Amino acid sequence: MSGLIDASSTLFAELHGEHTDDQNPATGDVLATFRLATQEDVAAAAAKAAAAQPAWAATPPDARAEIFYKVAELLEEHTEELIGWHIREGGAPMARAPHEVHATRGEVLAASALLQEPYGQLLPSSYPRLSFARRIPVGVVGVIVPWNAPLILAMRAVAPALALGNAVVLKPDHQTPVFGGLVLGRLFEEAGLPPGLLAVLPGPGEIGAAVVTDPNVTMVSFTGSTRAGREVARAAAETTKKVSLELGGNSPLIVLDDADVEAAAGLGAWGTNLHQGQICLTTSRHLVHESIAADYVAALAAHADKLRVGDPSGDDIQVGPIINAKQADNVQRIVDESVAAGATVRAGGRREGLFYWPTVLDGVTESMPAFSEEIFGPVSPVTIFSDDADAVRLANATEYGLVASIVTKSPNRGLALAERLTAGMVHINDATLQDEPIVPFGGTGASGNGGRAGSLTNWEEFTTYQWVTLRDEPATYPF
Repeated sequence: MSGLIDASSTLFAELHGEHTDDQNPATGDVLATFRLATQEDVAAAAAKAAAAQPAWAATPPDARAEIFYKVAELLEEHTEELIGWHIREGGAPMARAPHEVHATRGEVLAASALLQEPYGQLLPSSYPRLSFARRIPVGVVGVIVPWNAPLILAMRAVAPALALGNAVVLKPDHQTPVFGGLVLGRLFEEAGLPPGLLAVLPGPGEIGAAVVTDPNVTMVSFTGSTRAGREVARAAAETTKKVSLELGGNSPLIVLDDADVEAAAGLGAWGTNLHQGQICLTTSRHLVHESIAADYVAALAAHADKLRVGDPSGDDIQVGPIINAKQADNVQRIVDESVAAGATVRAGGRREGLFYWPTVLDGVTESMPAFSEEIFGPVSPVTIFSDDADAVRLANATEYGLVASIVTKSPNRGLALAERLTAGMVHINDATLQDEPIVPFGGTGASGNGGRAGSLTNWEEFTTYQWVTLRDEPATYPF
C-alpha cells in the first residue's frame, strides 16, 4: 500500500512563502521542509475557490456524496500512517492519536449523510403563489484550525462545508502542516474533488488574517484561542461576514459528596492529562466537596504518579511533549505563581524541556492563575466547595463556558445541577473529553459565539436561507 503523504510533494508547490521545517516536538527531528503561504497565495486561492464553487453547488447530491465515501475509505486505508503523523508531528500519545483518525472518519460520514436530508420547507402565503425557503451555500468558507487536534478540527468544518456546496480555504497551523492540512488536501485530491474547491494554506497568524479579510471569503470558521478568536471576530465584522468561533475553555469537573472517589479521580486524571492537557475540552479545574477532598487529591496524585512521560512513539507512554517552549513556559508560570500564592504540589511539578510531568495542585483558590487561566498543560488544580450552590458558583466563576462534568451517585441531582451551569455541554458521570459527529458542539462566553459544529447544526452553520416565491403569471400592483 503506497503512502498517502509520500506522493504529495506537489500539493504546496504553488505557495510562495519562506521555507520552514516541520519538527517533531519530542525529538527535534525535522519531519519535512515546506513553503508557507503568502497573502498573495491566499488571494489567489480564494478567487479560484469562488470561481469553482457555483458548479460544485450545482453538482447532484449523490455525486458529491461519492467523494465523501471515498475519503472515508482512504482514512480507513491509511489509518496507521496517519496515526504516526499525529504522534510525530503533534506529540500525541497512543491513547489519543487513533481516536483522532477514527473520529475524523466519523465526521466525514456524517457530512455525507447531510446530502440525504431535506434542505427547505414550504411556507404558507396570503397570496396565490408558491412560497418556500431553501438552504443555499454561503459560498467560500475560510477554515482556520490550531495544532492540538488538527485533523478532526479541520475536517469538522471542511467536510460539512464542502458537502453542502461551498468551497473551502483551509489555513492549518504552521506547527502541524501535514496532519492538519496536507492530509486533508491529499484525501480530497485522491477522492476526486474538483480542482479549486479546497486550498490548503499553512502559515502563521498573518495568513489567517488574510483569509478572514479576503473579499471572496464569505464565512469564517475559526478554532483556537480566545484572544485570537476575538481578533478574528473584529476583522470579520468590518465586512459583516458570518463567523463561527470555537475557542478556549476552563472546564470544571464537579465531584459531589456522594461520588465514588476512585472513579471520580479516574475521570479527572483522564480529563486533565490526555494529550498533555492540550485539548479545549480538558478538565481544567477539579471542584471537590470538602468532605472527600483529601481522599480525592490522594487518588488523583496516585494516578498522576503512574503516568509515563516521554517520546510518544515509545512503548507505554501516556504523556508526550508540550507543543513548544512558549507553551511549556506558560504552564510552568501558572504552576509557580499558584504555588507562590499558597497552592501545594501533590504530584509532578517537574519539567524537562518540553516534557511536563502530570501535576496535582491542592489548595487552589479563585485568586490563583491555576483557577482562572486556561493552562493547556497536564495540571490538575483542586478547589474545595461546601455545598451544591457553592459548586455552581465556582464552576461558573470563569469567562469560559465550554463543558462541565458532574460525578454523583444521584442522576437527578446531577441533572438539576447541570441546568445551573454556564456551559455549552455537560456530562454526568463521565469525563469532560466527549465528542461525537452528531452533537451540537460548542460553548458560550469566551469559549465561543454560540456557533455549533455537528450534524444536527451544520445546515445552520454552512448554509443560509433563501426565500423563493413563484406565481403562474406576473403580479399586478396599483402602480
